[in-house]
Amino acid sequence: MTWIISILNIFTNPLFYKITLTAATPFIFAALGGVFSEITGVVNIALEGIMLLGAFVSIVFTYLTGSPWIGVLMAMISGLGMAWLHAWASIKWYGNQIVSGTALILLAQGLTGFLMEPIFGKPGQTDFIGRIKDIKIPFVKNIPFVGEIIGELNPLVFIAIGLVFFSWWFLYKTTMGLRMRAVGENPEAADTLGINVYKIRYFGVLMSGILASLGGAFLSVGELGQFKELMTGGRGFIALAAMILGNWNPIGAFWACLLFGAAEAMNNQLQSSPILQISASTKPLFNMLPFIVTIIVVSGFIGRTRAPAADGVPYIKD
Repeated sequence: MTWIISILNIFTNPLFYKITLTAATPFIFAALGGVFSEITGVVNIALEGIMLLGAFVSIVFTYLTGSPWIGVLMAMISGLGMAWLHAWASIKWYGNQIVSGTALILLAQGLTGFLMEPIFGKPGQTDFIGRIKDIKIPFVKNIPFVGEIIGELNPLVFIAIGLVFFSWWFLYKTTMGLRMRAVGENPEAADTLGINVYKIRYFGVLMSGILASLGGAFLSVGELGQFKELMTGGRGFIALAAMILGNWNPIGAFWACLLFGAAEAMNNQLQSSPILQISASTKPLFNMLPFIVTIIVVSGFIGRTRAPAADGVPYIKD
């Protein structure tokens, strides 16, 4: 009975929905990045590594300049660089896209771990460096319940939501988006129509790097104001699951990200519930909740989604 009361209290608490939006934001950025890459036919599991490096670079430049927004900009540049390496290996040299992505994840983990002590003087995590301030929307903040959810949020949350609709419009309503989808479905046919398959795929992968790095920057300068080693904690892989669940569509991926964000918010609220009084020894079990939800949901949708036909297949021009 105690559990039922606690869960009902969570769903009637606007804080739960606010945390859901906040927790979903890094998933949204990375999932959109996955959509841009894979809709052109390039698998990018390096999202986890790109997010991690983005989180680190953003906090480093916030530390050096005092401006979190400069940190975000430099994170985007780092994501662009990581994505270029993936594109160079998998598009130009027809390398195995899974191997290339895995290598970049390991590179990001090693690089961020190695540079912690030279830059910040200690390993593990930094002190509080600085974060982007939340913005208040006065006329919304005064609305009961709704105002407590969206009346005061980090600007990157609103940027993420705006990018969802922009991405949908770009991919499904513009000539460039049509070309990207054509390359992902049938690169040979696209090539015969005069579309430069390689350039389109490079564009998709580079966009994925920029977007995923924004997800990492949100974790550090958008949310915590500090960097912790391996702070992405598998969010890049959950974002890939959201992309698959959303059927490689920005709107679908957005709803999937909200689901995974809700799982993280539920974990947060259950652990902080004064009624349940969860012990420290059982907290790791609750931390697994987002991953359990991911496994269950993705398993249930296997066979019901369809990837772009040429996804993961290198294009070798005759």
